[in-house]
Amino acid sequence: MAKKPEKLWTAPADDALRWVRGTDLTALDQSATPGWSGKKADGEELMAARGPELAELQERLFAHGRTGGDRSVLLVLQGLDTAGKGGIVRHVVGMVDPQGVQHKGFGVPTEEEQRHDYLWRVRNALPRPGYLGVFDRSHHEQVLVVRVNGLEPPETWRKHFDELNEFEAEVAASGTLIVKVALMVSADEQKERLAERLERPDKHWKYNPGDIDVRTKLPEYLAAYQEMLDRTSTEVAPWYVVPADRKWYARLAVTELLTGALRSLDLGWPPADFDVEAEKARLAAS
Repeated sequence: MAKKPEKLWTAPADDALRWVRGTDLTALDQSATPGWSGKKADGEELMAARGPELAELQERLFAHGRTGGDRSVLLVLQGLDTAGKGGIVRHVVGMVDPQGVQHKGFGVPTEEEQRHDYLWRVRNALPRPGYLGVFDRSHHEQVLVVRVNGLEPPETWRKHFDELNEFEAEVAASGTLIVKVALMVSADEQKERLAERLERPDKHWKYNPGDIDVRTKLPEYLAAYQEMLDRTSTEVAPWYVVPADRKWYARLAVTELLTGALRSLDLGWPPADFDVEAEKARLAAS
């Protein structure tokens, strides 16, 4: 008898993907499927099966927030262009009710944002109680693109590691559960995805000529990601490193991480603040 799809995880996704400080990022196989022993079809079957549970868990969170609760969840998606952040939003976050989702994409700071410290715009985008927040890129750009492109001197951006940890500890203490995902795509796969964008008119809007410039700095980005992971993966806000060459696996992995996070909140449905039987009687008589 074939195994049920959920049994094909040889280790829980949060265990299989949690970053271990000192791991050599250059040795990561971006086409691997850590913790998963099944095939693509099995993964797609499990992901579809997770959908109703994920939607219910998110609805419970939303109901919790609407009735005075203080919990929220923040999903941070970090990765270079073509790593699949948009696909995660569409295929994973897209399985829940959008009214309970706060999505924010972080690009080049606006003039207004530049008048404040780099965490100002991040604080303004944090999810309210009851919401699932999604960051497409994040505050960690301050030790990635800023570092690689020399936008700040080393003595400045190196201070941000402690600032980021302190900020996330503060966010977690306020009731937000943080799930940080680093999507790692290989240079060859990235090249194929960029080529597809150039071949398809419906993908031209996603193409940025600057992506080629980024490719010339991949070793520098890898070194920046290595230090970011080592220095900002903490107990309250660990990093999960997801190989992203196989889109189906990356989406399945994030589905598992997000489902597990919402389960861990252990939220029930808020009790009625009215007399249910009396309201039934009033409705029947109306």
